[in-house]
Amino acid sequence: MSYSLPVLPYKYDYLEPYFDALTMNIHYNKHHQNYINNTNNILESMNFPNIKAEILIKKLDDIPLVSQNNLRNNLGGHVNHCLFWNGLKIGTVLKGNLKEKLISTFNNIQQFQSEFEKIALSRFGSGWIWLVYHDNCLKIISTANQDNPLMGESLTGVSGDPIICLDLWEHSYYLQYQNRRLEYVQAFWNVVNWDEASRRYNECL
Repeated sequence: MSYSLPVLPYKYDYLEPYFDALTMNIHYNKHHQNYINNTNNILESMNFPNIKAEILIKKLDDIPLVSQNNLRNNLGGHVNHCLFWNGLKIGTVLKGNLKEKLISTFNNIQQFQSEFEKIALSRFGSGWIWLVYHDNCLKIISTANQDNPLMGESLTGVSGDPIICLDLWEHSYYLQYQNRRLEYVQAFWNVVNWDEASRRYNECL
């Protein structure tokens, strides 16, 4: 079994001025591709049936320990980036069930965004920030490295179905924002694909 780089649903400069074209190009073609290459190399010697990456990531406990952590990092990088690319789009509007749930959970959208930004800034080093659906609740969580909440609490300490996510590794923003992570996180609100987020949320109901 092997995975391949998914088709990016827009041009590299599509998200400008919020996410610059050079970073998008390097992020997609170099970093994401590297996670895929490493994942395929790990799986090449293993007797695993063809299985979607989003399903395999939930079965890491079935992987021999000698390969588990390496696969966790690289398969996680692949799945995380697939979610990330599809979660970005210009001009969508938060509405419907997801908007209502966010307001009932965080009182208002501004409070939700403020909490999201706070947790993003509290992540020391590399990782991700997520809005997830878990136990009929929306929660903001952060994971280290390339961990994904689909891996479950036994591995990551958190769990849930991803609704939106943001890459907090420096390679995702440093060319444009340098050490100004807050500016990067705030720019994210201009490119969240709320249509995709709503679809993910509605699938959980």
